[in-house]
Formats: sequence, C-alpha cells, structure tokens
Amino acid sequence: MTRRLRVLYFAWLREKTGTRMQEIDLPADITTPRALAMHLASLSAGHKAAFENLARIKLAINQQHAGLDDPLTDAHEIAFFPPVTGG
Repeated sequence: MTRRLRVLYFAWLREKTGTRMQEIDLPADITTPRALAMHLASLSAGHKAAFENLARIKLAINQQHAGLDDPLTDAHEIAFFPPVTGG
C-alpha cells in the first residue's frame, strides 16, 4: 500500500532538484528518511546531486526535527534542508 507524502526542499537542495515541493506516492518499503533520500536520488540527476552527501542534510518530519533513521510511520510531510539556512 502506498500513501501520499509531501517533500519540501530548501536552499541548495531546491536549486539542485529544481523544485521546492513535490508530492510522491511513498512505497510501503520506504520506512526512513534515509531510504526516502535514496529513492529520491533515483528520480533525476538533480536529485542525485542533492542527496549525494546525506551528512550535509538536515530534515524535519511533520515540522519536527528528525534524523535519517527515524520512522516515517505517520509522516505526511518531510522537509530537507542544509544545516544552516538563511532568511
């Protein structure tokens, strides 16, 4: 079973992916942000470049800071952003 997930990209992640937001059908076998990042990296060359170094990326699940190995169980939104963002 799949479910919809909103993925938000900020700063250079947005520039590399070419989008600020996309909605995807989350496959049931993707259960962590790390697995999601690997899936997203397969979508385009820009996504691959954005996710080539996961140590440079922070994230939030449902607007709460989270880690790469946290569960996506109740996630409806995930945001990827650099460690420091400017306004």
